[in-house]
Amino acid sequence: MANTLLAMEERNLTPNQVEVLDKRRNRGLMLMVVSGQFGIITVVLLLWLVQDLTYAPGWAHPVAYYFAFALSVSAICGLAGAYLRHGAPEF
Repeated sequence: MANTLLAMEERNLTPNQVEVLDKRRNRGLMLMVVSGQFGIITVVLLLWLVQDLTYAPGWAHPVAYYFAFALSVSAICGLAGAYLRHGAPEF
């Protein structure tokens, strides 16, 4: 009897295809972990962001640049990880 929790394209895979699928999902999980770590860094940088934007003169806002970088890395890794992890879980 077919496992109805699996997507249609994942029901009749060969062992080699299952291994490739597991590697893809592991890579997606790794990207989601990196996204979470950069999310924590982003929250910490947010604590100093307003002070940096208020008191730093001109275009010299290094914390704002770090915040923007961390936010973009977190978003990109999170979206890429979620895309790679799509489908039914391993167990």
